[in-house]
Amino acid sequence: MEFQDVVRRRRMVRRFTDEEVSPEVVDRLVRNAVRAPSAGFSQGWSFLVLTEPEDRDRFWTAATPARRPEPAEGSSQRDMSTWLDGMRTAPVLVVALCSKDAYLGRYAEADKGWTDRDEARWPVPYWHVDAGMAALLMLQTAVDEGLGACFFGVGAGETPAFREAFGIPDAWVQTGVVAVGHPADGGAKGSPTRRRRKPLEDVVHRGRW
Repeated sequence: MEFQDVVRRRRMVRRFTDEEVSPEVVDRLVRNAVRAPSAGFSQGWSFLVLTEPEDRDRFWTAATPARRPEPAEGSSQRDMSTWLDGMRTAPVLVVALCSKDAYLGRYAEADKGWTDRDEARWPVPYWHVDAGMAALLMLQTAVDEGLGACFFGVGAGETPAFREAFGIPDAWVQTGVVAVGHPADGGAKGSPTRRRRKPLEDVVHRGRW
């Protein structure tokens, strides 16, 4: 597929068919993910790949907020219920994690010139930035393979249960999850159906703001 077609066709898919994703494609997803740039070539990322039904079930058990009584039609809670029902159909989940410690350690090495591991030196948490770029490469790879994908996060309230369920080491924290599969109709409607894309002239500033 031409690169511009990959960019144009990429969207968040929120419901999938029961057709499996081949192991070769899953391998390509993560092989492409590690081609993402990383500050200082720290490569402070890890990827938890969940393809077995019992592993996916364990993820959703840990990461799903407690269900409330069935919400009213049209409410945001009803939208979330529809979203969860659709996302649970994904045959592949890849959790992108990052290690702040890997970056602090890398930039304390001799070739970077910092003599300490002071987190205040970092204007933004590049460990999450880099993991996010790796996730985007997985989203684009899915499109190139004729698949659908969606990036989403694990809520703060569910994070402890997720970490315990999968034995995540203390040094690692999830940036988000990429769900992949063959797209199906009927998933939750996303924000682009309710909000227009901003014109380029509203978001691009040339020379100065």
